[in-house]
Amino acid sequence: MRYLQSRGWEVVAHRFRVGRIEIDIIARRGALVAFVEVKARRGQAFGSPFEAVTGAKRREIVKAARVWMDRYGQRGDVYRFDCIGIVDNKLEHLEDAFRPGWR
Repeated sequence: MRYLQSRGWEVVAHRFRVGRIEIDIIARRGALVAFVEVKARRGQAFGSPFEAVTGAKRREIVKAARVWMDRYGQRGDVYRFDCIGIVDNKLEHLEDAFRPGWR
C-alpha cells in the first residue's frame, strides 16, 4: 500500500470482500480507480506471480469490482485492473493488466 500511496494513490479499500471473493487493494487517484491484485513469490520456481492471476481469478475480481462500483463508484469514474507482483522483495506493478469484456 505504501508503494501506491508514494505514487499519489489513495487506498480506499484493503481486502474488500464480497462473499468469498476478495480484492486486495482498491486505490483512487482523481477519477481513476484501480482494482489491484497482489501476488508474492519466493523465487521463480513456481512461475511469475502474474501467471497466478488466471481467467477464473480475473472473473472473480471483476464480480467484486462491480459490487464496489455500485456501492461506492462516482459519476465520471474510470476503472482499471492492475496486478502487483512481488518476487524476493522486488515489486513490479503491471498497470491495466487485464480488461473485462464489459468495458
